[in-house]
Amino acid sequence: MPTLNWIGKEAVVKHHKEVPFRLLEPVPELSCGPADAGNLIVQGDNLHALKALLPRYAGQVKCIYIDPPYNTGNEGWVYNDNVNSPEIRKWLGEVVGKEGETLDRHDRWLSMMYPRLVLLKQFLREDGAIFVSIDDNEVATLRLLMDEIFGAKNFVATVLWQKIFSPKNSARHLSEDHDYIVVYALNAEKWKPNLLPRTEGADARYKDTGDPKGPWTSSDLTARNYYSLGTYSVISPSGRVIDGPPSGRYWTISKESFETLDKEGRIWWGEKGNNMPRLKRYLSDVKEGIVPQTMWFYKDVGHTQEAKKELLELVDFATSDDVFITPKPTRLIQRILQIATDKDSIVLDSFAGSGTTGHAVLKQNVEDGGIRRFIQVEMLPEVASTITAGLY
Repeated sequence: MPTLNWIGKEAVVKHHKEVPFRLLEPVPELSCGPADAGNLIVQGDNLHALKALLPRYAGQVKCIYIDPPYNTGNEGWVYNDNVNSPEIRKWLGEVVGKEGETLDRHDRWLSMMYPRLVLLKQFLREDGAIFVSIDDNEVATLRLLMDEIFGAKNFVATVLWQKIFSPKNSARHLSEDHDYIVVYALNAEKWKPNLLPRTEGADARYKDTGDPKGPWTSSDLTARNYYSLGTYSVISPSGRVIDGPPSGRYWTISKESFETLDKEGRIWWGEKGNNMPRLKRYLSDVKEGIVPQTMWFYKDVGHTQEAKKELLELVDFATSDDVFITPKPTRLIQRILQIATDKDSIVLDSFAGSGTTGHAVLKQNVEDGGIRRFIQVEMLPEVASTITAGLY
């Protein structure tokens, strides 16, 4: 399996073990809501915060979502990690280099991420999963890093989120319309995503034709995958003999199963009874929900402008420059919660920023009667007290 190597890796691979356990101290004047609600916002470096939280929450978190720095080369680097290596201390203490200084920049990012991901893994339940937002700057290295820490066999999917709704005319080359959400399970054999609620659009595909079994739609009965029992001929109600499926394709069911379905009226031959047969699928037979897909469109989960609007409605920023560069819409995080949590799950976000994860948890609880709890960690005191925690 391919592995990553970078200058300073040896210094950070076991660094999480050297981070001391600390006692978390509550701050009553910054707290709000009932004390027994179980929600927690921690201000401090997330490496130290995670180590402090680990004794209580190890193996209890169903869903982790993080939105780490995208490492574009243009932003200030605030995650200064005191690793016992002169070069790492130097790199992680400096401002991110210019775009051309990619080697230093990627080394610093990997050194920051590695020990934090190792700790985050220890929080997950056996049926838990982690979702990581990222863009093209680090998606390739993130995949290799996650493979090394979580195991390649536990990779679930890479989701594409359509983050903008119109092309960027200022783009140097192509307009970058999407971000990624990389998904890994602690144990892919045991992690099962929830089905998403059916939408009116999904149900609209099923037409009511007066069939006593209810609304239905038709689906193809052929596939390209070889099937040893899928090359028989059929006779349509009009008497037309169909020698078999189109060239290079196979019926997806055996002749015996086909004849049974035909007798039950579940084969659609077209209005005149002489078309290529299709399977009738009834709305009453479909699953209670929709299998999650890897393409998430802005109309379904929101976009960056929606996220900024949500944030501006809650926080009075001094200037537009103070608004978070890459905020996430609440609907995006809710989609993750719908897929990856039960109604009583613990959700962890160690790069909390504006606190969208916490808002999404509370909103999802209202919508489905859940009692999910969140743990959010934010490093910057001014952000943690005025934005992350200040919005509740």
